Amino acid sequence: MSDTERSLPAVRRLCYAVGHFLNDLCASMWFTYLLVFYHSVLGFHNTNAGVLLLVGQIADAICTPLVGYESDQTSGCGNYGKRKTWHLVGTLSVVVSFAFIFSQCLVCNLHTPQWASLVYFAPFIIIFQFGWAATQISHLSLIPELVTCEHAKVELTAYRYAFTVIANITVYALAYLLFHVEAGEDEDSLGPADVNIFRNLSLIVLGIGMLFAIFFHLGTTENHNRREHKESGREEEEEAEGERRPLLSSTVSSPLLQWKCWLQQPSFYQVALLYMSTRLIVNLSQTYISMYLLNTLGLPKKFIATIPLVMYVSGFLSSFIMKPVSKHIGKSLTYFVGLLLIMGFSYWVLLDKEMGQQIYGAAVLLGAGSATILVISLAMTAELIANQTQSGAFVYGAMSFTDKLANGVAVMMIQALHPCHTVVCCPACVWFYHYVMVIVTGGVAIIAALALCSILIWPIKIRPRGLQVISDGTTTVN
Repeated sequence: MSDTERSLPAVRRLCYAVGHFLNDLCASMWFTYLLVFYHSVLGFHNTNAGVLLLVGQIADAICTPLVGYESDQTSGCGNYGKRKTWHLVGTLSVVVSFAFIFSQCLVCNLHTPQWASLVYFAPFIIIFQFGWAATQISHLSLIPELVTCEHAKVELTAYRYAFTVIANITVYALAYLLFHVEAGEDEDSLGPADVNIFRNLSLIVLGIGMLFAIFFHLGTTENHNRREHKESGREEEEEAEGERRPLLSSTVSSPLLQWKCWLQQPSFYQVALLYMSTRLIVNLSQTYISMYLLNTLGLPKKFIATIPLVMYVSGFLSSFIMKPVSKHIGKSLTYFVGLLLIMGFSYWVLLDKEMGQQIYGAAVLLGAGSATILVISLAMTAELIANQTQSGAFVYGAMSFTDKLANGVAVMMIQALHPCHTVVCCPACVWFYHYVMVIVTGGVAIIAALALCSILIWPIKIRPRGLQVISDGTTTVN
C-alpha cells in the first residue's frame, strides 16, 4: 500500500477531527436553541424568529459555493495551504459574531419594534454564517487530500462526526448545568429571565471551540505541495506521451474536472439529493425537538438539554461501528439501516402521542439513525470527489448550498403554518409540533430512500458526459 493510500497516524486523525469542533458547538446552539431563544425568551413572533433563521440559512447557502470556488482557486498564504487559510478566516468570523446572536439587543428597549431588532441581529447572523461556511468547506475539502483510500475516508469522516457528537454533548451538558445553576423563578418554563443562560452558554462555547481550533491548525499539515506536484507531474507525463505516440487512447484514466463539468455529471445530483435529504432530517429534527418537548409533551425546560444529550450519546456510540459495518455490508446498506432507525422513531412518535419516559427510547433511535445517515452521506460525497481534489471544495459547497437553502425554506414554511402567533403556547400548537416531528423524520426519510435507490441503480462514478472532447478526425483525446 502506497503512502497516499495508508491511513493517517492517530494523532493527525485526531487533530483533523477537532478542526470542526467550534463549528459543531455553534451549530448545536443554532439549530436547537435559536427558535426557542428568540420566541420564548426574547418574545419574537413565530414568523419573525423563522425569518432570522431563514436569513442565516440563505447567507450560508450563498456563501458556501462561493467559498468553495474561491478555496479551489486561491493558493493560500505562503506555505500555510489554501484550505487552512480559509479555515482560519472562517474561525475568526465565527468568534467575533456568535456571542451577539444569543444576547439581548444592546441598543433596544421595551418600546423597540421587532423589525428593528431583526435589523440589529441580521448582520451578526450573516457574518457568523459566512465564517461557518468557510470553516466547514475548507475542513471537508481536506478529507480527499489527506487520504485516498475509500475506507480511510469513511474512517476520517467517522472521526469527524464523533467530535461533532462530542460537541453536541458538550453543549447540552453545559445547558443542563446552567439551567440548574442559573435557573430563574420559574424552573419549568422558559422566559426573559433565562437570557443570561443562553448568553453565558454562547461565551463558554466560543472559549472551548477556539482552543480546539488551535489544536487543529498546529497538528494538521495540508498536502498542498503533494497535490501541486501530482498535477504538474500528470501534465508532464501527458506531454511526454503525446511526443512518443501520435495516437492516444480514446479515454484518459483521471481527467481533471473543473466546476462546470460537475454540473453535467448525473452522480453529482444523486449525491446532492441524498445529502440534502439527510441534512433536512438531522437539522429540522434538532431544530424542533425542543418545541416538541416543551409544547407537545409539556416537559420541564431541563428536558431540552437531556433529550438532545441522549440523542447524541447514542449517535456517538454508533459512530464507532460505522467503519466496520460499512466495510462489510457497503455504504448504501449502512445508510439504509440508518433510515430504518429514523422511520422507527417517526412511527413511534406518530402512535404514542403522550409518551412519558418512552421519549428516551425514541431519542436513542433518532440519534443513532441521524449519526449513521450523516456519516455515510459525507462518505458518499468524498467517494464522488475521489481524486478530483482540485475542485473538491466546489462539490462540498454545492452540496451544502442545497442543504442550507432547503433547511431555511422548510423552517420558514413551518413557522408560517404555525396556528399561534403569540409567545404563550395555545392548544392548537400542542399537536402542531407533534406532526412536525413525524413529517420531518418519516416524510423526508422517504425522499432519502428514493435518492438511495437511484444510487443503487446508477452507482456513483464519473461518466464521460461533461468531459471536454477534442477530435481531429483520426485521434480522440479527453
